[in-house]
Amino acid sequence: MIKAGIIGAAGYTGGELIRLLINHPNVEIAFAQSSSNADNEVSKVHGDLVGETDLKFSAAHHFDVDVIFFCASHGESAKFIAAHNIPPSVKIIDLANDFRLNLQSQVGNRKFVYGLPELQKEKIKTSDNIANPGCFATAIQLGLLPLAKAGLLNEVYTTGITGSTGAGQSLAATSHFSWRANNIQAYKTLTHQHNAEILQSINSFQSDLTLNEEDFNFVPWRGDFTRGIFISSQLKCDLSLPELNLLFNDFYKDHPFTTVTTEPVFLKQAVNTNKCIIQLEKVGNKLVVHSVIDNLIKGASGQAIQNMNLMFGLDETMGLKLKGNYF
Repeated sequence: MIKAGIIGAAGYTGGELIRLLINHPNVEIAFAQSSSNADNEVSKVHGDLVGETDLKFSAAHHFDVDVIFFCASHGESAKFIAAHNIPPSVKIIDLANDFRLNLQSQVGNRKFVYGLPELQKEKIKTSDNIANPGCFATAIQLGLLPLAKAGLLNEVYTTGITGSTGAGQSLAATSHFSWRANNIQAYKTLTHQHNAEILQSINSFQSDLTLNEEDFNFVPWRGDFTRGIFISSQLKCDLSLPELNLLFNDFYKDHPFTTVTTEPVFLKQAVNTNKCIIQLEKVGNKLVVHSVIDNLIKGASGQAIQNMNLMFGLDETMGLKLKGNYF
């Protein structure tokens, strides 16, 4: 059994991680740390876990584990690792943005690998430290990586909408029900924090052509639903739709969680799963790539477990064969 610890276990990603790990056949949760909820039953904070676990939050952590998941706020992981002597035998999976960029991917002797399995599965298998990708970054990259590998990305226009859980559990003016209900809003237009990791991944593939910041145009939206991300990326491309579908299917043939379909995609197909579902549409030389994920699973906790499975030599789908909330 893999002994796992969770730092910052009371938030949305921590709750999803607990839900998935208590049903994983090869994992035992050694501790679920939360300073603000110490000694409380996990199910009193994560109400969906009533009757599923008698686990309690702890104020303390320990290193008698095989892997630690960091689910705390951005910036906290780097501080924690720098301040503690974590044994080299303990693997780390960070769900924050502390180590996603190459220039920030090392603290002490720990070098982090960017944990998008569809991008670099083999590196993940041999790494002890994983920087889990951002949720928008995951959905956008999975829609663009096959095109990047083929050297087809010159200029991209992307629109994406996310549910309220993408903003985290702490309340803000735009996360109250009375604001979100029957409402949408663009935010961080062209300046989203995930842009840098998206460009880093694309340019690692597209050796003959560099996609610059001015070539990648991303407008994110807040939606009036709780979870999920729907992305539409538009670009010019001369390949035919059958050629493009072949290109995408070939790219993802060895990646069990990414599916290419010719039918119109919708959010409920992906919500509550670790899937990314992709659909291509083309009019003339204009290509639109739609990609949908669950922001808390494939965009966070599910992908973290997928990475853990790869790191420990397990089937990457273990504990993640989940059905979408169709109705």
